Amino acid sequence: MDSCDVLIVGGGPAGSSCAWKLRKAGLDVTIIDKARFPRDKVCAGWITPAVLQELEIDPREYSKERVFQHILGFRTSRLGDSGVTTRYEAPVSYGIRRCEFDDFLLRRSGARIVDGIPLERLERVAGGWIANERYKAPLVVGAGGHFCPVARFLGATLGSETIVAAQEIEFLMNDNQRSQCAVQPELPELYFCADMRGYGWCFRKGDYLNIGLGRLGRHHLYRHVDGFLAYLKSARRIPNDTPDSWPGHAYLLYNTATRCTAGDGIILVGDAAGLAYAQSGEGIRPAVESGLLAAEVILHAGGDYSRERLQRYRDRLVQRFGRAESHWTRRLSALVPDQVVASIARRLLGTPWFARKVLLDRWFLHSHEPAMAVRSLRSRL
Repeated sequence: MDSCDVLIVGGGPAGSSCAWKLRKAGLDVTIIDKARFPRDKVCAGWITPAVLQELEIDPREYSKERVFQHILGFRTSRLGDSGVTTRYEAPVSYGIRRCEFDDFLLRRSGARIVDGIPLERLERVAGGWIANERYKAPLVVGAGGHFCPVARFLGATLGSETIVAAQEIEFLMNDNQRSQCAVQPELPELYFCADMRGYGWCFRKGDYLNIGLGRLGRHHLYRHVDGFLAYLKSARRIPNDTPDSWPGHAYLLYNTATRCTAGDGIILVGDAAGLAYAQSGEGIRPAVESGLLAAEVILHAGGDYSRERLQRYRDRLVQRFGRAESHWTRRLSALVPDQVVASIARRLLGTPWFARKVLLDRWFLHSHEPAMAVRSLRSRL
């Protein structure tokens, strides 16, 4: 039996960020993941300066051998309409490849890594948990994404939740494809559906092209993806031979997620807890921050991992991300006719002020939210 202070299930940004902070405090941490790292992880993949600051990543060092695309603006539009180009004087985000970024965070965490091993069994025993009849710990952190098996122990009912379903692809372009790609690396393109229930994107990271579309709910997603791909080709934004078979995945939005995030000897972080930003669906920064918040609460608990003691984690999530929408608010918004939403969206998305100040600065970049380290310092001052 291998024992440790904390067992983390999932080696993505949420799990590795949590492990990194716990290891800095001297705890013995083991991470298990069903994939072998570096592993493919299709993701639009951009991180804001706040993520670099929170994880103490030197961009010059990171970018030496990895993709690190500076983002200086965005092209935004409702699908089929003329777009608005918003530019910034300095990088507001950076494009990364998840296979590189996740592996970097995992190796840097300092935790013992057990990759290529899925969690097949988790038992509650006196004094903690036993995983796969081999790994024992008083506390388990579920960081395995939307389908994290640890989430089931806190009552998650997979398949019955309101999800965002997405399909996307990332591939290395050849010389001919690069000549046909009109997407500028420093200007990712966002295309919103008419009913504003989802959006597509095109993002060029050097010689890699990432294209995808996500929508609230899983109904007829393939129709929207097919239409989006056809539009991009007809508009000559992407190569004609862009692959049309895209992997899919799912995640929860913070304003609709109902998962319990903490219980006796157990905490959920990142997509396992349903923490993607409600307006953009972006999940890397919430994943990182939830991992750091969980580590903070774990260290403060002093070895007492009772439900009552870990309640502070849920409180910290509310402080950081706000309260989720109430059920009646979601039902009220659902009553607004699609035609009204489409009309309002067309006007707002075509307005440069709205595109910059609301859509990008607040909803996508969250530039109004300083890094947690900065916010903590301000509160002490």
